[in-house]
Amino acid sequence: MPFSENENPARRPSLPEVHRSIKVPNVKSFWRKMLVYAGPGYLVSVGYMDPGNWATDIAGGAQFGYGLLTVILLSNLMAILLQSLCVRLGVATGLDLAQACRDYFNLRVNFCLWVLCEIAIAACDLAELLGSAIALQLLFGIPLVWGVCITALDVLVLLFLQGKGFRYVEALVITLVATVGVCFTAEILFSQPDAAGILYGYMPKPEILQNPDMLYIAIGILGATVMPHNLYLHSSIVQTRDWQPTTQNRWEAIKFSTIDSTVALSLALFINSAILIVSAATFHFSGYQDVAEIQDAYKLLSPLLGVSVASTIFGLALLASGQSSTLTATLAGQIVMEGFLQLRLPSWLRRLATRLIAIVPALIAIIFFGEKSTGSLLVFSQVILSLQLSFAVIPLVMFTSDRRLMGDFVNPFWLKTLGWLVTMVIVGLNVWLLWQTFLSWLSASP
Repeated sequence: MPFSENENPARRPSLPEVHRSIKVPNVKSFWRKMLVYAGPGYLVSVGYMDPGNWATDIAGGAQFGYGLLTVILLSNLMAILLQSLCVRLGVATGLDLAQACRDYFNLRVNFCLWVLCEIAIAACDLAELLGSAIALQLLFGIPLVWGVCITALDVLVLLFLQGKGFRYVEALVITLVATVGVCFTAEILFSQPDAAGILYGYMPKPEILQNPDMLYIAIGILGATVMPHNLYLHSSIVQTRDWQPTTQNRWEAIKFSTIDSTVALSLALFINSAILIVSAATFHFSGYQDVAEIQDAYKLLSPLLGVSVASTIFGLALLASGQSSTLTATLAGQIVMEGFLQLRLPSWLRRLATRLIAIVPALIAIIFFGEKSTGSLLVFSQVILSLQLSFAVIPLVMFTSDRRLMGDFVNPFWLKTLGWLVTMVIVGLNVWLLWQTFLSWLSASP
């Protein structure tokens, strides 16, 4: 039977160097409290706008115009719900999702969950690392092989900033997220999209289910949006705030942390929507419906929009997106290892190991199969993420719906019902995506 931090005060938390390191002032001011709790949500939000999302958003906008905006909206609403459950778990129990799994399941199940999660984090890291390397190539002409190696240095940046305090890590990520937001605000202004078409795009429509090609990309957007490592990450970093362990203060922490993640994910919704909107306005209505690669979008943006800096701004946003995502994926890797295995490695060694697991397949693919293989590698990484997602979502909803673990903070009936409904949708759609991917690979094989 699982137990909370109150029942096991000797438990060492994940990320012990920053656990409860940010003081929460004993004041009544809403905005001062909100400022203290703001931060973790933005670290989580970068997983919802990482380079793995760009390919699906670009392809969706180029092929179907604004029609798939409703899928992006649905994905983000699911994400807001799931991340709020992560907040509940972390604040109410003092456990992150990996630690809760270790307490609940037997050794064999935990080992399988840990292996699946490590593979997913490596796949996520691979997509983000490739995204940064592609951005360096597009902006500065740096070969992909060297770009991959350069992006590995962000581990050193993370170690340096975390030594200064977790607020510095949050500040860097928020700056990078804001950079992406500003860049795509400019891109929307350049592309001059149809406002009425955008509003209609957010409306649910049966065409998505009736058109197999449209449905495939829609499920790809869903699979690329909800990232499994974010569920482990958020349930841990929400505990960087040093609230007093009383029922009232825990409810307050849940409220402010949920607001933080909801606002941050709303920004992610804007950025994901902006990528698709810019793609639709620039490519779909100009006869370039076959644009699906990030490199092609970069090359065509400036000529089609007639704005010389449009492609450069696009590349800068991609670089900021990739770098912010790699920082959070590396943190998630440390949380997962410590939570499942209770294995304490030096921070630099754990993060170096995570980075090497992603670098090796990237370098092998580029060296032996050429730079054109990066697109296929990005798609493959998203398939792996889809496969692992269910194994993180199901335990999360199960734990937060268990009164023995959560006590007074257990999900109310409506939230429990909504959580399981979202879980069934995610599991069903991702199984469908994997099946269709398998069939397409079979048909493409000689």
